[in-house]
Amino acid sequence: MAVPKRKTSPSRRGMRRSHEALTHEAHAECPNCGELKRPHNVCGHCGHYDGREVVPVGKALKAVRI
Repeated sequence: MAVPKRKTSPSRRGMRRSHEALTHEAHAECPNCGELKRPHNVCGHCGHYDGREVVPVGKALKAVRI
């Protein structure tokens, strides 16, 4: 069974984990209502996508496919 010969230092461990940091989510302004939304997604506030209404206002967005 493979066993480490030396203890990994906190510095080396931190350098190995440097790529595991959380990234910021991108947000864009909806051109129709001005609310923040994820890019390439239907706006949860007004239901518009790509300049047209995809989901009527008040409907759930979970069942919508584009």
